Amino acid sequence: MALIVETAAGRIEGVDHGPHKAFRGIPYAEPPVGDLRFAAPRPARSWTGVRPCLENAPPCPQPPSPLPGMAPGEPSEDCLALNVFTPACDGGDRPVLFWIHGGAFRTGSNAQALYEGRAIVERGDVVLVTINYRLGPLGYLHLDDTPRNLGQRDQILALEWVRDNIARFGGDPDNVTVFGESAGGMAATTLLAMPAARGLFRRAIAQSGAAQGVLNPEDATRVRFEMLRALDLEGAGVDRLRRVPVESLIDASVKAHEKLAARVFLPFGPALDDDTLPVPPLDAVRDGAARDIDLITGTTRDEWRLFTFGLRSHRSLDAEALRKRIAARLERLGTGDPASATDRLLEVYRTGRQAWETFDAIETDRHFRRPANLLAEAQAAHQSDTYSYLFSWPSPAARGTLGACHSIELPFVFGTLDAPTMDRFAGRGPEADALSRLVMDAWIAFARSGNPSHAGIGAWEPYDVGRRPTLIFDRESRLESDPHADERRVWDEVL
Repeated sequence: MALIVETAAGRIEGVDHGPHKAFRGIPYAEPPVGDLRFAAPRPARSWTGVRPCLENAPPCPQPPSPLPGMAPGEPSEDCLALNVFTPACDGGDRPVLFWIHGGAFRTGSNAQALYEGRAIVERGDVVLVTINYRLGPLGYLHLDDTPRNLGQRDQILALEWVRDNIARFGGDPDNVTVFGESAGGMAATTLLAMPAARGLFRRAIAQSGAAQGVLNPEDATRVRFEMLRALDLEGAGVDRLRRVPVESLIDASVKAHEKLAARVFLPFGPALDDDTLPVPPLDAVRDGAARDIDLITGTTRDEWRLFTFGLRSHRSLDAEALRKRIAARLERLGTGDPASATDRLLEVYRTGRQAWETFDAIETDRHFRRPANLLAEAQAAHQSDTYSYLFSWPSPAARGTLGACHSIELPFVFGTLDAPTMDRFAGRGPEADALSRLVMDAWIAFARSGNPSHAGIGAWEPYDVGRRPTLIFDRESRLESDPHADERRVWDEVL
């Protein structure tokens, strides 16, 4: 059944599904094409008549996804749109959940089946907004003669759209929770440090991404150099780059990424910038920039296994090769004595693990769990409503070797265990369904009040550096104090 809503830019048509309403592909910005490629986003122009918002917008141009079931559809530069899912367009002042998808700032889309809003919206009486933003070189190639952090600017403009329009969809513009996973979690925590985002959201949930992944000026310059070299356009300005076919830009970005990935954590991602991001996000949080923002942050138990399970030789890793890999990574981090630091890490992590499991556990904590811990520590010093979690439900895929890998929590958060391939990746059955309800209820409770406690999990105690209470999501969810404490502490020794 058709449903018409008046927005600030004009009337749109969505679909009334009864218990929830869906509006897809709502433009929040002018198409960033032609002279607007590499330009700051501009609010969408007004239109006359009724604009159908019945289908998902295309994703931003990007490389193909290597993960089954994650293909986002045919891309287009005209991608700056959002979806709204709501129980009713009735002025109900419901909490608003604002989703930023992950994908290393290079891939992904709000149209992926994992992010469908029906289940969480109907269960929680909340409004869900899912957005597209510019990715890869279109959003995060930091040129000298253009505004920087375009992907982040897109997110801020989408938040401004929510502020100005969400009441018409039954949402409360003064109660917005930004949440995201992986690069989406990093984007959400980067917004904590961006002056232009202040006042646009009240809460944040950072899933497997926490105030890391921001480029310093030197690395941003390296990425720009490699990108232009791959295009054979060294020294070219933005006018020349605006004429390059988008397929060529993406191909060049893949070459630049392959060249730099070993030394730059995320070659395409937010960068420090005097205008938009003057202070690294973790430093800004430590200084109290987000003191009025409630926060949940956490990771999955075995994040890194998603990135190594396809490597044939990985599970035959021996002790010597393990040691060389870890030492090389610590040397790139600039540790004073990489050999001694490697010995100390292996002393703590090797207990009860095979060599490949040890490597994955160390990389999980280096890239994900330590940043989440540091963010929780920094925010808890200013904001009592700060919470930590560890998602430990294992994937049944790959004969169980994936463990609780990166992104395993997504279908549980959205209640989309029935999405394509999720039965093989996340599992199914009564236990999986029960865990999904627990997670959804925690995110919903947090969006409503800033406290994720609910009857299913009991009291989720706020984070503090003394006890470090952490909610473990698993077949038997529970609150633990400082889980894996020895592994947490060893990083303070070696870094």
